[in-house]
Amino acid sequence: MSDGFDLRALLAERGGERYELHARYLNPQLPRMLHTIGFDKVYERAAGAHFWDADGNDHLDMLAGFGVMGLGRHHPVVRGALHDVLDADLPDLTRFDCPPLPGLLAERLLAHSPHLDRVFFGNSGTEAVETALKFARYATGRPRIVYCDHAFHGLTTGALSVNGEQGFRAGFDPLLPDTAIALGDLAALERELRKGDVAGFVVEPIQGKGVHEAPPGFLAAAQELLRRHGALLIADEVQTGLGRTGDFYAYQHEDGVEPDLVCVAKALSGGYVPVGATLGKDWIFKKVYSSMDRVLVHSASFGSNAQAMAAGLAVLSVMETEGTVAHVRRVGGLLKARLEELVPRYELLHAVRGRGLMIGIEFGRPSSLALRGRWAMLQTARKGLFAQMVVVPLLQRHRILTQVSGDHLEVIKLIPPLVIDEADVDRFVTAFTAVMEDAHGGGGLLWDFGKTLVRQAVAQR
Repeated sequence: MSDGFDLRALLAERGGERYELHARYLNPQLPRMLHTIGFDKVYERAAGAHFWDADGNDHLDMLAGFGVMGLGRHHPVVRGALHDVLDADLPDLTRFDCPPLPGLLAERLLAHSPHLDRVFFGNSGTEAVETALKFARYATGRPRIVYCDHAFHGLTTGALSVNGEQGFRAGFDPLLPDTAIALGDLAALERELRKGDVAGFVVEPIQGKGVHEAPPGFLAAAQELLRRHGALLIADEVQTGLGRTGDFYAYQHEDGVEPDLVCVAKALSGGYVPVGATLGKDWIFKKVYSSMDRVLVHSASFGSNAQAMAAGLAVLSVMETEGTVAHVRRVGGLLKARLEELVPRYELLHAVRGRGLMIGIEFGRPSSLALRGRWAMLQTARKGLFAQMVVVPLLQRHRILTQVSGDHLEVIKLIPPLVIDEADVDRFVTAFTAVMEDAHGGGGLLWDFGKTLVRQAVAQR
């Protein structure tokens, strides 16, 4: 039955206006940025770790929608679950019943987190972090949260308060009473805890910005300090969780680490329906929801909706059935090893780091005189331009989508769908090697594009 609305016809008629529509009605800087770096492509179809443009060209996705597409695009099991839940005509979001799907998804998530007891479902990673911050402050009766330099925990006001990137914070003060320390600095953490007003410490086991891993032993030692001072350990696994790093959670790489609160989102959605989850210990939830008067003291209008819960259940089922975590460990290890082999060959390539399928490729000052001059030209204009120089030809010449790991960083971050295979690894390494050869061999096209970026950077000052 149709009321005259035809989505396919609408897309066929107006889809070509996509960039103009965004420029007119949404964030005007997005299409401007995409036009500037040549990323203004028109993609029409996607499956798994690949998508195709209007000319039928295949592109390899090494970005996964910033980690959302954990199982790739349009996984048939997730897609089937969503068809099923829509066809079931469930009485969703009545708000005065207890539907089964949220309970079933919570049960499945907690099976991977045996030291945790309860789950709150929201709609995004930043909501999951907001929930953790509120719960930590209420449960401890303390106001302050400690976080790490260069952290990224979201952009809503509470999550922004624990965001370690000043570029995101500028102009949005005042924020919550929070304090930054360097990732791995136990002395600084203990110094803040001694003040007696810290509710918790929120940390990404591997930081998305720059792909920096917590030093070995840091999380366990931080946990011991926090418990001694009556504060909570909050693990932000929004990007690193659900198999991304070769374990279900990234904090599981370190023995004995059992966070009090864990935030997940992104890949739990299956790439379809936004969902976030905050997992925590029973005593924390019981303190927040301490009486019937407080039953709705923290809630979300669309939290626990049937479509999101069905997607999450399907994602976990696929991960368990297809052995996703073991696959990530194997393929991620292969990708990292292949890239590490290139470090001694190219002086502009300084390091490869990360775990599983969360890998950072860092560039740095070369040793040869000719390359030093070109490098200095870019650095003078704007730090981070060389990494952008690499990202652009990867897409334009090799049809591989990647991202610079953060503003003013000479790091490319690889967070592909967890379903990439050995052929995809070979395709990326071959393309990346070709770009490095271009850069080190005089690379007219690459360095000419660098000059264009320099002119644009100077013009924007």
